[in-house]
Amino acid sequence: MKAMILAAGLGKRMRPLTDKTPKPLLPLAGKPMIEYHIEALVAAGITEIVINHAYLGEQIEACLGDGSRLGARIIYSPEGQPMNTGGGIVNALPLLGEQAFVLLNGDVWSDYPLHQLVDRPVDHAHLVMVANPGHNEAGDFYLGEDGLLNCHARGRGLTFSGISLLSPALFAGCPPGDFPLREPLIAMMAQGAVSGEFYSGGWVDVGTPERLYSLEQELRGRSV
Repeated sequence: MKAMILAAGLGKRMRPLTDKTPKPLLPLAGKPMIEYHIEALVAAGITEIVINHAYLGEQIEACLGDGSRLGARIIYSPEGQPMNTGGGIVNALPLLGEQAFVLLNGDVWSDYPLHQLVDRPVDHAHLVMVANPGHNEAGDFYLGEDGLLNCHARGRGLTFSGISLLSPALFAGCPPGDFPLREPLIAMMAQGAVSGEFYSGGWVDVGTPERLYSLEQELRGRSV
């Protein structure tokens, strides 16, 4: 199984921290934020990792190299301009192969056990959902009792964690270009083809300097 980490965003909400540093490389309790993802993937037995990048992407490659330092094999999918989440994945599909892959948003932190996604059967998409944080009280999708996700208030409203298992089949018919992952997900939800699970453990959308600082304090407290 392979994995992809989305790391091409501009990090506008994190300015001024991202004026000269791409968001995935911002330090978090002593190491770049993206390394938590790589370490978690390797611990789950997933060592083939694709990382897309655009803004200051050369810094990401210089920092991580081929991934051997972390026990991984990293291949990069550079973008001249950020192509949004969906477009970035389609651009990287030739590197990901024909099997389902784990997708991680580069700007979240979680202790979700990624090994649970290894060898899990999936037709199109399986999303890990979390309780709605204060900055997203309306949530993203609804998880029904049948384990399927929808957009029509059937079930419990939850927030997409940025952790998922995707099949290349999800992107069949998607043209190259700039589009969000949400578009093919919604199309497949209408066909009852997107499953989900609720995770109640640790998760943070590290989208602002304040959240980064708060998570830093939490992680340093755990280590103590």
